[in-house]
Amino acid sequence: MSDSIIIIPTYNEIENIEKMIRKVFSYDKDFHLLVVDDNSPDGTAQQVKELQSEYPNRLFILERPGKNGLGTAYKAGFDWCLTKDYSYIFEMDADFSHNPDDLIRLYKACTKEGVHLTIGSRYCKGGKVKNWPIMRILMSYFASIYVRMILWIGIKDTTAGFKCYTREALEKVNYDIIPFKGYAFQICMKYGVRKHKLGIVEVPITFVDRQRGTSKMSSGIFKEAFFGVWKMRKMKL
Repeated sequence: MSDSIIIIPTYNEIENIEKMIRKVFSYDKDFHLLVVDDNSPDGTAQQVKELQSEYPNRLFILERPGKNGLGTAYKAGFDWCLTKDYSYIFEMDADFSHNPDDLIRLYKACTKEGVHLTIGSRYCKGGKVKNWPIMRILMSYFASIYVRMILWIGIKDTTAGFKCYTREALEKVNYDIIPFKGYAFQICMKYGVRKHKLGIVEVPITFVDRQRGTSKMSSGIFKEAFFGVWKMRKMKL
């Protein structure tokens, strides 16, 4: 039984998912992988199910009836993982913007430093962003500054989605009450870990914009995060 599982939410990731699955399972470290698919019309879920026979007892899938947002996908994934014996639960995108080679670095940062959340960070020392237009880089960077000013969270990359939680962190944070569906969910989870005074470390990564498939970013997701940080201050996480 592996001590680590990676949650990958998907919607129309047929161009990336097989390659990502094979890459994750190519490492010496025995990772398990849970795909949470929101009824992708492009056949993403079917592709995963075909690969399950090749990776029995390592590759799992949760199929949901429709597209309902990143936050709800992760909550469903957390619930599923916590019914098993995993000690480390990862979040990662399917599109290779998060380099799976960095999984080991996030894992070691958790295990060796004894913290409860490690973050693949674009904005800590050594972190980088590639292939993003300058305006998107600036928007993301200053969004993190904005969040830090309001929440005093002490994290450079507040919207990062490449993370490793310990089981204890997910058992303590009351993620069920988080109403956000987009990047605000990622901010709120980090805030919850911080409020419980659990250790957090940022690990520098190079974030590379997706080469295949379509970004799920929208103005609605941005607005939810912009206004949502004020609501987080009053939440009993």
